[in-house]
Amino acid sequence: MGCCSARCMLILLCCLQLITVLERQVFDFLGYQWAPIMINFFHIIMVILGLFGAVQYRSRYVIMYLLWTLLWVGWNVFVSCLYLDLGGLSKDGDILSFGVSSHHSWWKENGPGCESERLPSAGWKNQQNPELTTVLSCWLEYQYIEILHCIIQLLVSLPGFVYACYVASTFSEEDDSYYK
Repeated sequence: MGCCSARCMLILLCCLQLITVLERQVFDFLGYQWAPIMINFFHIIMVILGLFGAVQYRSRYVIMYLLWTLLWVGWNVFVSCLYLDLGGLSKDGDILSFGVSSHHSWWKENGPGCESERLPSAGWKNQQNPELTTVLSCWLEYQYIEILHCIIQLLVSLPGFVYACYVASTFSEEDDSYYK
């Protein structure tokens, strides 16, 4: 086995996916976006299983990772369309928080170069409602940061999908028959 085999590339891409999705998970937790938190959690589990399948030559785990990657790509396209307000979707809705809270992306108030201002009324100073904060200006708007997260996920997932297809096709059934 060479050091640049498809199996090694799949392992490398799975590790990159784990790093990028863990970073994304942290910021989704900060913004209380429950749908992305759940989907990211499932993605972490599936990538770990795909990584295990690649390391242990288990084609079934790699195939499960393959199928999940198709759903993951669809999810990232959906989130991109949501933040771009395409297809009747709106970033101002409560889809990502399941309508449980009025929280939005953490990047909305804390993005690079964002200057936020609380309402000046004395009665509102002790409130911690995120809707009471006005963001004056940002170097990069929050929806574009979220779309960049999706693009990074797609750029790591699509080559992972291709390598996983190749790896799953090279693992023979005889390799799995011993473990049944």
